[in-house]
Amino acid sequence: MSDQVRSQYEAFPYPERDPADEAKRLVTGSPSDPLEIDHYLFGGRRDWSRPFHALVAGGGTGDGLIQLAQKLAWAGVEAEITYIDLSEASRRVAEARAEARQLSGIRFLSGSLLDAATLGAFDYIDCCGVLHHLPDPAAGFAALRAALAPGGGIGFMVYAPLGRSGVYPLQAAFNRLFGHLSETERLSEAKALLARLPAGHPFLRNPNLGDHRRGDAGFYDLLLHGQDRAFRVMELSETLTAAGLALASFIPARLYDPGRFGVGAGLSPWEAMATAEQLDGTIKVHIGYAVPEAEARALPVPEDDLVPHLAGPAARIAREIATKGRLSFRSAGHPAEIELASETARLIEKIDGRSTVGHIAGAGSEGWRQVHDAFTGWNLLRYSSLPPRG
Repeated sequence: MSDQVRSQYEAFPYPERDPADEAKRLVTGSPSDPLEIDHYLFGGRRDWSRPFHALVAGGGTGDGLIQLAQKLAWAGVEAEITYIDLSEASRRVAEARAEARQLSGIRFLSGSLLDAATLGAFDYIDCCGVLHHLPDPAAGFAALRAALAPGGGIGFMVYAPLGRSGVYPLQAAFNRLFGHLSETERLSEAKALLARLPAGHPFLRNPNLGDHRRGDAGFYDLLLHGQDRAFRVMELSETLTAAGLALASFIPARLYDPGRFGVGAGLSPWEAMATAEQLDGTIKVHIGYAVPEAEARALPVPEDDLVPHLAGPAARIAREIATKGRLSFRSAGHPAEIELASETARLIEKIDGRSTVGHIAGAGSEGWRQVHDAFTGWNLLRYSSLPPRG
C-alpha cells in the first residue's frame, strides 16, 4: 500500500466510528458473522468448544473485528483474534471500541496483511474492503491463503465496477487536479468541484452510492482514493485462482443467479454469476467466502442434525408467509421477495437457533427443503452449532 494511501487513513480513519456509540449498537454485516462463517466455511458443523483463531487483515476502525469478537463472546466461545492494519489512527479507534465493550482476546498489531503468514495459522481470516487497495491484489489474496490453518477460510469484500459507475472518472480527475495538495485541502477542493458537476454526470445519477454523504472519511475513501480498483466477477475468478483459492459462495448467492431474470440454463457457474452481474448492473461490492482450492467443500444441505438460524424474528417472518405466502425484504441494497407455501410457516416459527432440522420438520421433510432453498440463497438462513447468545 502506497504512502499516499497510508496518509489518507491516518488523516481520515475509515469508516468513521465513535467508540461511544458501542453502548448503543453493534455494527453487523457480511462477512464475519460467526453464523455465516460456520455455514459457508465449516458446513454448519464447527465444534465451537474448540478455540477459534482469527485474523482481521486490514481491520480499519474495527467493524469486522468488533462484530466477530462480540458475537463470539456472547456465545461463550474461546477466541484469539489478531488485528493488523497499516494505519495507527484506525487502530486507535478499533482499540477504543474493543475497550468500550470490554472485549478480550484481541491482539492489536500495526503492519501489512502481506505479512499474514508470519502471524500464525488461522481458522478464519477477515479481509473486508482492503484487497482492492493493494498494488497487487492477487498477492494479497495469496498472502492470506498462506496464513490459513488446514480447513480454514477467508471472508472478503472487494469493489465491483458496475454499481460504482461514475466513481473512477472522478477519482482520476480529482487526483490529477488535487493530488499535490494536503489531504484536507484535497477534500475541500473536491467537495467544491463536485457541487459544480452537471446533473447528468453518471456519479450524480447513481443511486447506489452514499459514502460521500456520510462524512469526510466516506467522501475521501470513495472519490479521492489514490489506489483503488474494482473487480468484475470473471476478474475475481482469475484472481482467486491465481492465489490458489476457490470461491465458497458469494453473499447473497441468489444475487448472482441469472435465474432470477429467467435465464442462464446451461451456463457454467462462473459464467452464470458473471451474467447475473451484467444483467443486474447495480452490484457495487462482491462479498464472499473463499477456501484453499485443494480444500474446496460443499455448502450445507438440509440434514436432520443441523441447527438452522434465521436472520430476523421467526414469528414475524412466519406470520408474513402464513398470511401472504411471500416475504418482501432488501438484501445487499436490493429489493427481493421470497414466495413459499403458507403451510411452511409452521416450520419457520420453530427456528430458534437451538432446535435441529429433524426436531423442527421431521425426517426428510419436503417442506423444510422448500424453506432451505428459498432462504439460504438470500443468506437469510444459516446452519451453525454456535450457541445462542447468553
